[in-house]
Amino acid sequence: MSASPDADVVVRDNQAQRRFEVLVDGSVAGFVKYRPEGEALALIHTEVDDAYEGQGLGSKLVSGALAELRDRGVAVIPQCPFVRAYLKRHPDLQDLVPESERERFGLA
Repeated sequence: MSASPDADVVVRDNQAQRRFEVLVDGSVAGFVKYRPEGEALALIHTEVDDAYEGQGLGSKLVSGALAELRDRGVAVIPQCPFVRAYLKRHPDLQDLVPESERERFGLA
């Protein structure tokens, strides 16, 4: 199964399951799990269904989750390696990580 170029791709916060989800035409194609850590949210695991691998949905998911957290004013603890790698590629988003935590995660 692949996301067609005109597929409806949506990122939403499923607070009941403590995860952001990426939906393709209404079906969950992946998620990033989180847990509260003080005033921040620790993003702990990202997963995309094998049927959607290689289509950039992981990046769309993390991008959408980070945008939502920025809008809410919530700091991010990037424990998930995929989220850390995304932040390294997008230094303009690294301010979401508390300054005191950036070195721990290899962020400038």
